[in-house]
Amino acid sequence: MKKSVFFSIALVIISFFSAVRVHAQAFEAGTNVVSAGIGLGSALANDYTYGTQSPGFSASYERGIWEAGPGVISLGGYVGFKTFKDDYANAGLVVNEKWTYSIFGVRGAYHFTGLNVENLDLYAGVMIAYDNLNYSYSDNQGNAYNSNVGSYNSGLGISIFAGARYYFAGNLGVFGELGYGVDILGIGLSYKF
Repeated sequence: MKKSVFFSIALVIISFFSAVRVHAQAFEAGTNVVSAGIGLGSALANDYTYGTQSPGFSASYERGIWEAGPGVISLGGYVGFKTFKDDYANAGLVVNEKWTYSIFGVRGAYHFTGLNVENLDLYAGVMIAYDNLNYSYSDNQGNAYNSNVGSYNSGLGISIFAGARYYFAGNLGVFGELGYGVDILGIGLSYKF
């Protein structure tokens, strides 16, 4: 269900991009951008409904590779980190569980340059990533173990995303991004060079 909603949003954004024909250059071939963000929500453990979770922390790099229609295609990398914790007691047994996700991805995006809005970079793309899970368990009876396989397992995944950057001070900007990374909605700072 969540994947179909994000896929629909991405299609609407791409359709909107296709309909507009004016031209501005907030992102072009040869542009490099580094971003760091914090986010809310997660699709990593979608049936995880108890305990606590950290915000998602992410960093990314991308480079404009080539022009394509009214836009630029970029390639880059992504790193993200998020934890889920649950501490509970049952019949005298006190349990501490922790799921730690680290995501390492390669992503490509289409940056639409057809809007005449200065300093605005609208983009949508796809990411292929390895989601690494480290699960740890301990209880008050001395049982403890640490494993990289748990309820949700590690593995390869593919995801989509859409976002916008606005450069408010030369090459320094803010971004908002919706998609399947370490979070569902991320915000942060970007630097273009």
